[in-house]
Amino acid sequence: MSIAFLETERENLLPLTWTRPVADIRVGILTIREKWALAGLDHSGGHDLEINNAVCPTPGLMAEIKSLERGHSLWVSGFCIASSTYPEILKIESKEQPTIIRRPYDIFCCNDAEIKNDFELLTKGRKSQPLPGSNTVVGSGEIFLEKGAKVEASVLNASAGPIYIGEDAEVMEGCMIRGPFALGAHAVLKMGAKIYGATTIGPGCKAGGEVNNSVFFANSNKAHDGFIGNSVIGEWCNLGADTNCSNLKNTYGEVDVYNYASKKNEGSGLQFCGLIMGDHAKCGINTMFNTGTVVGVCANVFGGGFPPKFIPDFSWGNGVPRFDTCQIDKAMETIARVWERRGKKLEEKDKALLETIFAQTSPYRLEEE
Repeated sequence: MSIAFLETERENLLPLTWTRPVADIRVGILTIREKWALAGLDHSGGHDLEINNAVCPTPGLMAEIKSLERGHSLWVSGFCIASSTYPEILKIESKEQPTIIRRPYDIFCCNDAEIKNDFELLTKGRKSQPLPGSNTVVGSGEIFLEKGAKVEASVLNASAGPIYIGEDAEVMEGCMIRGPFALGAHAVLKMGAKIYGATTIGPGCKAGGEVNNSVFFANSNKAHDGFIGNSVIGEWCNLGADTNCSNLKNTYGEVDVYNYASKKNEGSGLQFCGLIMGDHAKCGINTMFNTGTVVGVCANVFGGGFPPKFIPDFSWGNGVPRFDTCQIDKAMETIARVWERRGKKLEEKDKALLETIFAQTSPYRLEEE
């Protein structure tokens, strides 16, 4: 008997999934893969199972999957959650309504529920490190500090959801935090940061200024003033000082978001939607992003005015009159320098992946010219 992940939503989740499987998307405190590992799915039915890796586990869902018989599959509203690898005999409708990540903006939309779920999973039966007395706590909500976490002279309000501070993470003086909020291991909130839930600042990230209902995956920096709201920032990104994104149209209408699969803008169904940024992307100081902007892997955005709402992977400039191409060798030189600062080396497998992404994304760049 084996349990494997089934990937169905990769194209719809680009550019975030150029560089990772869907299972390695972070939503809440953990990645989807980490959630399944901690949930401890132990299927002993004697037959193989495939789990859709866009789905986040719940206790009820785990019980339903464990009870699946040979040839049975579990569905929610026409979406397959889990199935036997044998010829299908019976479709079963789940009684659960789990988090399913099918578009990039689902990540911040579902972050409130997933921080709460992950907080319970990670802290159950455990005791938090003490919160220093220099802080001001508002309300009686749950706050948990892992080993080595530092929090001083800040205001923490967990009334609307828990606050989780990861191992060796630091909240500098003067920060104002409203839960639900998660700060990953070794991450830093800079002095005076204003954080509204539901926000996740992933492992190794640095964040300052104002952040609202956003998810930073890992090792990305928004270290200065500026506003990011209703957004998803991948890994190894850097946002220059006073970078701002709009998350609400002046018309208060629905925000359109570029979809790689259809190669066009699609309605998100959302009134609030900010920035989606792929791994290794960067932007210069005072960069302004419009509502629903999608920035591809290794894009380098700088210059005056609003750039286009879709910035293809390996683009360079601000799109006026068009973007230049950031050549693959130059992109890898930058990544190598960034990684060297964190004690990480650019290996041949990393270079091969970047070269593949560069080749696969060339049609999107050509389309913009």
